[in-house]
Amino acid sequence: QVQLVESGGGLVQAGGSLRLSCAASGRTFSNYNMAWYRQAPGKEREFVASIRWTGSDTYYTDSVKGRFTISRDNAKNTAYLQMNSLKPEDTAIYYCSWGGAWGRGTQVTVSS
Repeated sequence: QVQLVESGGGLVQAGGSLRLSCAASGRTFSNYNMAWYRQAPGKEREFVASIRWTGSDTYYTDSVKGRFTISRDNAKNTAYLQMNSLKPEDTAIYYCSWGGAWGRGTQVTVSS
């Protein structure tokens, strides 16, 4: 059974950091691009960052460029989102999407 499980969310003060993880299981995900999305209360789900299956190219939405870093470890079937200089507007549920599957999300709350 294909499964993605996000972890690492929590409550942090503005300016702080969190590292999200997305652990994949059920099959090999190394040949698939991977992405992080987020959904804030009352808003639609939005793209945050993605990384090609080779790990050679990364993409970010403008609002997180220079603050977030996406990475992956294909040997561990795990991807990461390092989030620095967090802002209250980063508060959302963060989801990983990999190989057509979605995780259930992890809550990130940034207090001002």
